[in-house]
Amino acid sequence: MVKKIVEITEEQKKIAEAQIKAQQKETKYDLRDFTIDYIIKQFQDGLFFIPEYQRKFIWPEKHRIDFIESILLGLPIPMMFVADLDDGRLEIVDGAQRIQTLEQFCNNDLTLKKPKILDSLAGFKYKNLSISQKRKFDTKALRLVVLEDSTSVERRQEIFHRINTSSVKARDSEIRRGDFNSPFMKFIIKCSSNELFKKLCPASEATIKRREREELVLRFFAYSNSYKTFKHDVGKFLDSYLVQNKEDFDHDVMFTEFTRTMNFVSKHFPSGFAKTKNAKTTPRVRFEAIAIGVNLALRENKYLVPKSMDWLDSEGFINQTTTHASNSGPKLKGRVEFVRDQLLKE
Repeated sequence: MVKKIVEITEEQKKIAEAQIKAQQKETKYDLRDFTIDYIIKQFQDGLFFIPEYQRKFIWPEKHRIDFIESILLGLPIPMMFVADLDDGRLEIVDGAQRIQTLEQFCNNDLTLKKPKILDSLAGFKYKNLSISQKRKFDTKALRLVVLEDSTSVERRQEIFHRINTSSVKARDSEIRRGDFNSPFMKFIIKCSSNELFKKLCPASEATIKRREREELVLRFFAYSNSYKTFKHDVGKFLDSYLVQNKEDFDHDVMFTEFTRTMNFVSKHFPSGFAKTKNAKTTPRVRFEAIAIGVNLALRENKYLVPKSMDWLDSEGFINQTTTHASNSGPKLKGRVEFVRDQLLKE
């Protein structure tokens, strides 16, 4: 069926032009730079205030520490938005989390536990900084977008909503690719490009762009070698494994295990790592169970030929590969050892 082309009339164009101009008048702003000590003082005095539609102070401690560390490192800080009201006060449209974190730190109510880069500051509070660093921190200028007082409450709420919902949070696998540009990360990328692996691990275009295959390969190596030490935080566990192996790893042994596992799965698992032959995606817990389980079994018997694969449809395997408690150490151990033991059965 041929899709009908809708022609836009001149009258429609005029109406659209008028609406755009009218809406543009709703939002007028200028840019101002305020020092951190000024922002905190005015927040405490009520010149800067948080409106009712804003969320409460919900940043976890790690986010707060990262933000303070970014300032100390001199990294660029995203602009905050405030609205100039008739009474002279400035309503915080976006930036409440950052301003409250600044106040908390300067009041010595935030301790820098395990900063990511400035590890020498572990355990520091604001009062522990040198005089020169306190001065630099206090006089650091942050840029604010100041909406004119003609901006309606509805428009301010719309700006807040769009800022906080329009962005897509980066996946851990995307962040790692940028953070760990090491020989080991390049090895992970190389393995994720393996044609047999890609065939056995169907993935949507969206997840491929977001480095899902690299995430699965990293899990293969990290869990194969250290699954017994995993507890519950996948991100920290994988980051730690990347750091430990970034320069010093046995390329030949690891690549041999990876390709041997892919060949075994291709030969004995009809649907590869997916649930069905025509599946478009690969569940992580299923991949983990099969990939690591197979690798563990092949470490015990590299000439392994399973007597039966009927257990793939068993209730036991299905229970082991549901997403419930997928980040639990005992669950991970249970599913990889279940597959290992089924393959090694006499």
